[in-house]
Amino acid sequence: MTHLKVGDKAPDFSAKDQDGNTISLSDYKGKKLVVFFYPKASTPGCTAEACNLNDNYDRFKSQGYEILGVSADSAKRQSNFKNKYGFQYPLLADEDKSVIEAFGVWGPKKFMGKEYDGIHRTTFVIDENGTLEDVITKVKTKDHTAQILSE
Repeated sequence: MTHLKVGDKAPDFSAKDQDGNTISLSDYKGKKLVVFFYPKASTPGCTAEACNLNDNYDRFKSQGYEILGVSADSAKRQSNFKNKYGFQYPLLADEDKSVIEAFGVWGPKKFMGKEYDGIHRTTFVIDENGTLEDVITKVKTKDHTAQILSE
């Protein structure tokens, strides 16, 4: 789905998080960043993925990574999701889909025989210089950390 590949520059972005703070790619300059896109807050797969990343947050931090979740949910929905599960990282409320489209993860999907447009669950690992280190399109929601971090 996404046209981005390892070695590409990460798209510059700016969007509001669950508390209305503006977060930009430039905020993470000099840091490694995991940006995970998920279809909808508080749904089973998205909850499993976000909780798996949160449960391993200290491992990410110890390897120099920050984490950022992105979906097209409202700030209120993102805030409820974050607070309910105690996520230690921000969630972008990308209602206008500017970040989602910049990363190329919006497009046709099929679910139970119906076709519709939505977010393709995709994770981008960005290095300290803003270059894509990894693009994960086949996300294992319950074991996502293992797909990102080498043991």
